[in-house]
Amino acid sequence: MIPPATASHAEASRAPSPDALPALLDRQREAFLRDGPPSAEVRIDRIERCIGLLVDHQDAIAAAIDHDFGCRPTLLSRLTDVSASIELLKQVRTNVRRWMRPERRRTTPAIIGWIGGSAEIQPQPLGVVGLIAPWNFPVSMVFAPLASILAAGNRCMVKPSEYTPATSELLARLFAQAFDETEIAVCTGGPEVGEAFSRLPFDHLLFTGSTSVGRQIMRAAAENLVPVTLELGGKSPVIIGRSADIELAATRVMAGKTMNAGQVCLAPDYVLLPAERRDAFVAAAVAAVARMFPTLAANPEYTSIINERHVGRLRSMLDDAQAGGARLVEANPAGEDLGRSLRKLAPVLILDPTDSMRAMQEEIFGPLMPVKTYETIDEAIAYVNARPRPLALYYFGEDRIEERRVLARTTSGGVTVNDVVMHVAMMELPFGGVGASGMGVYHGIEGFRRFSHMKPVFREPTSSFVERVLARMRPPYRDSFRRMMARQIRR
Repeated sequence: MIPPATASHAEASRAPSPDALPALLDRQREAFLRDGPPSAEVRIDRIERCIGLLVDHQDAIAAAIDHDFGCRPTLLSRLTDVSASIELLKQVRTNVRRWMRPERRRTTPAIIGWIGGSAEIQPQPLGVVGLIAPWNFPVSMVFAPLASILAAGNRCMVKPSEYTPATSELLARLFAQAFDETEIAVCTGGPEVGEAFSRLPFDHLLFTGSTSVGRQIMRAAAENLVPVTLELGGKSPVIIGRSADIELAATRVMAGKTMNAGQVCLAPDYVLLPAERRDAFVAAAVAAVARMFPTLAANPEYTSIINERHVGRLRSMLDDAQAGGARLVEANPAGEDLGRSLRKLAPVLILDPTDSMRAMQEEIFGPLMPVKTYETIDEAIAYVNARPRPLALYYFGEDRIEERRVLARTTSGGVTVNDVVMHVAMMELPFGGVGASGMGVYHGIEGFRRFSHMKPVFREPTSSFVERVLARMRPPYRDSFRRMMARQIRR
């Protein structure tokens, strides 16, 4: 049950007007400058307050997400939005003291290091970070980046998605209970709030969402030269080699494709496999869906599509594929009529897709799976490389030489071998895209560094001996300096 708001919490979580956002940013920045870089104890306290919110309100979080989707499995929400967020927060809590220490670097011996001095990098908070979260994992996509943002010592303003209003309102109330608005502030509201939010002069802005909106965010941030981290998506391919266990591959691919009904930025978007193995894969994929979801319509473990607009988009994609000559294989074990009122869509394999079809042009973000065939692995690699760089690539097979070739000859944000999606769950691995699928990473120490200014500091000795040496390098230049340069400039 979603806890009711008190009068004070309702006031704190009320959607701000776009005009009020600059003043909120100013208050956070003033507090940051007044208090200075937070100690490890302050950072750990903020992280622990986030963990407490997730633990204490896990039932309300799952209920709010289920309400927004129409049907979202409680255990899925506990896994992906609550538990995964807690693990990331615990990881940074364990490591933040070590990450905060200055990193010693060698001085440059060829020029001045031989006379002494020390060099180091001091991690410094950026200040105030803006965070624009998506609707598909509306809680974890707030708390996961917050783990890195808070570990680095920053304040944060959060803009949750208007597509999940119950969850966004709950987050606003919970953060208002646990944090002062100068630490973390949640800014609910529609597109007008989102547009104003993206134009604020943050010290850094993180956006998770579609590539098309990511371009708009980057243009808006450029007005104030705000550095951005963009976690986008794209069409993440699955390459199945001839050495792969086809039953295992089909089971794991469809488990990833049906999680959250395919509404996952890392969801496998299309499959490339040897022509002679396609029919076996299709049969195994349909069987895998039947094992996981004997029914779909009233099954509380099969997620609904977020709204009617996205249902219409996916159905239009299917109509386009069928009109273009593709064969559609629906994985609907009970043969149910899902209708439109449920906002549920059965998994569909799209066979013989052409490159002109929308399903091969757009990120699908739903339970549709084009299946293409290849003759050689180099043909599959060339197909992937002829398209924008994806957020993820998945390879199935036991041929290590082929695996190395696929990984070396393709570029993607991340890779999972013999499964899908799972690399994002490895807390020590950075998560992010490349090219059209995004820029910048977080998770682990890379996330700490992403939201820190890694400030280089050099300390010069002040002894009279050092000063005499340095004086030789100043005008008027002496012969001793010319001889030193002659010794240095060589192969």
